[in-house]
Amino acid sequence: MIAENAVVIFTEKADWHSHGLARAIEREGLRPLIRSMTECGFDLASGRPGLVIPGLEGRLPAAIFVRLIPAGTTEQITARLGFLHAARAMGVAVVNDARAIEVCVDKSMTTAMLAMTGLPTPRTMTAERPADAERARAAIGGDVVLKPLFGAQGKGLMRLAPHDALPAPEEVGGLYYLQEFVPSRGSAAAGGAHDWRVFVLGGRAIGAMIRRSDGWVTNIFQGAQGEAAPIDGEAAALAVRAAAAVGADYAGVDLIEAEDGRFLILEVNSMPAWKGLTTATGIDVAAALARDLAGRLARPDAA
Repeated sequence: MIAENAVVIFTEKADWHSHGLARAIEREGLRPLIRSMTECGFDLASGRPGLVIPGLEGRLPAAIFVRLIPAGTTEQITARLGFLHAARAMGVAVVNDARAIEVCVDKSMTTAMLAMTGLPTPRTMTAERPADAERARAAIGGDVVLKPLFGAQGKGLMRLAPHDALPAPEEVGGLYYLQEFVPSRGSAAAGGAHDWRVFVLGGRAIGAMIRRSDGWVTNIFQGAQGEAAPIDGEAAALAVRAAAAVGADYAGVDLIEAEDGRFLILEVNSMPAWKGLTTATGIDVAAALARDLAGRLARPDAA
């Protein structure tokens, strides 16, 4: 049985994003419940799978909005993604669904999907053994950015010059994800760096900002400043295609404009924050997300 107006917002803890989204969902006539996936699970006692979500008394929500999946063990993360897969199979609208999250959480899979779609990205290589990583770095040439495969918010990034030593395998989770370092256009003269964040929802760009930093890391969480950017140019068009390539209903797409004017896609985030974008542009992202979700539920193929 589905609780028709119930929308579960999955997050790690109730914060500015989840509270704002809950208020926007209420304005659409729906009933939000902010929950952590650590509270939920499966009920298999009856011989028929059911989902356990506090506050729904055994019923299914009409929709699940995945704001964040808490960190955990491999087993916990696998079970949480399985929960989302099961919810969709039971007729619940899940945004973003488990498959899109799986693709975007794994940076190597994201890059592969973008490349297979013919979208421009910096040259990227992965390797497990240090010797193979050294060969990959030499093949890329110049400085490279070593990224954690599952990292977010600009944490754990390392820029390595050709003479810099690679960290030990245990320091990178046994995998070297190496991406060509691309200087942003004009950065050599102006100092610092900048990139673009485009927020895509329902197949269109609804907001964009340029993130400027005194250093080479341009994440807002790391202290970069955002300014409003147009959503009718090449960066936005590429971002829409990138979100479609990974199967995301909503996404934050990061791009860099290289010195030659080309835009390259750096990452696609399936659980992006939007506080920085709202501050920079004045766009009420939470309201747009809530309207989109209400519209999905009004369609007969909502799941």
